[in-house]
Amino acid sequence: MDDQRPQWWLVSAGALAIVTLALSGWAERGATLALASLVGALAGLSLYHAAFGFTAGWRRFIRERRAAGIRAQCLLIGLTTVFALTIIHYGDAVGIRAGGFVFPFGLSVAIGAFMFGLGMQLGGGCGSGTLFTVGGGSTRMVVTLAFFILGGLIATYHWSFWQALPRLPAITVARSPIGPPGAILLTIMLLAAIAWQATRIERRRHGSLTHGAAQGSFLSGPWSPLTGALALTVVGVLTLLVLGRPWGVTSGLTLWGAQIANTVGVPVADWAYWTNAMGAVEAPITASSTSVMNLGLMAGAFVAAALAGKFAPKLNLSARDVATAVAGGLLMGYGARIAFGCNIGALLGGIASGSLHGWGWLVFAAGGSVLGVRVREAIGMDPPLTAQNPTPAPASG
Repeated sequence: MDDQRPQWWLVSAGALAIVTLALSGWAERGATLALASLVGALAGLSLYHAAFGFTAGWRRFIRERRAAGIRAQCLLIGLTTVFALTIIHYGDAVGIRAGGFVFPFGLSVAIGAFMFGLGMQLGGGCGSGTLFTVGGGSTRMVVTLAFFILGGLIATYHWSFWQALPRLPAITVARSPIGPPGAILLTIMLLAAIAWQATRIERRRHGSLTHGAAQGSFLSGPWSPLTGALALTVVGVLTLLVLGRPWGVTSGLTLWGAQIANTVGVPVADWAYWTNAMGAVEAPITASSTSVMNLGLMAGAFVAAALAGKFAPKLNLSARDVATAVAGGLLMGYGARIAFGCNIGALLGGIASGSLHGWGWLVFAAGGSVLGVRVREAIGMDPPLTAQNPTPAPASG
């Protein structure tokens, strides 16, 4: 492995950007947004060093039956659930007020999640994965991000149609007779069953297990999947404590789209989605908690890449790279909006809130990912698996 030294001047620039963002947030809404930007920076650092994206973990399991990513994700969701449901339902006793992401499950969520799963395989990253890889210097993911934003904006234009489709009421298991403790136990049991079954399949296919990257330097990485899961659990808990709700990503990206559209004269105020939200559209980007977390995430990933000595953007994109980035971004942006979030807001935040829609999102996004992986193989994005090449190195994201 090449000896890659930290790019200290880039580290300094990234740290300055994080401080500037925090001060801007403070100017808008005080300590809340300042702290949110710092939590976002921690998320970016953690995601980059652990290469913790849902996309690659799912793709590796679908193609190769390697389950290290699945186990790490189950651990992250399980740990977050323990803290989230405790804070949401018992935090009032110590002066902490927080709510969960509990949304209705219906056709819009099923279709949107399937679109997102397909899009994240074509685009090469999930909601959080797109942001941390952009911050880490991926030029292809800049294209994905741009069309992610556009896809979300287009979905808000069609909002009334999707909201009229059949759906169940918003349901949280924590409000059922088993209460929050039972909801925590049930969630952990379901996640453990998923991890166990994925591990069983991996062992049956390969005879042994892989465990992801070994733990390296805390500052320059790489981090093991365990360290990544623990660090991102901290991010989720801090988000609840600072903002009073779970971590989210895509609503901020959709807001960016509306702010850009409004600036160039698109009448978004006439769209049902934005009618009562024009205050946010017309406010500075640093006035939104999700926006400052997203910006902090990208800045944190930038610092992580520079600490690892790996910030080196490349511009040699092929036509296929651009086409799949465009398609993936549009599918993810549109799908996330009509499904009430992405892998962070809907999957992690939804399940950790005890919401039924989080589990429904998981099922349909997994189905979309299977299709996305097969499309990648059909168009040559992934090398064929052979006896000589049974487990190619996974891409992050």
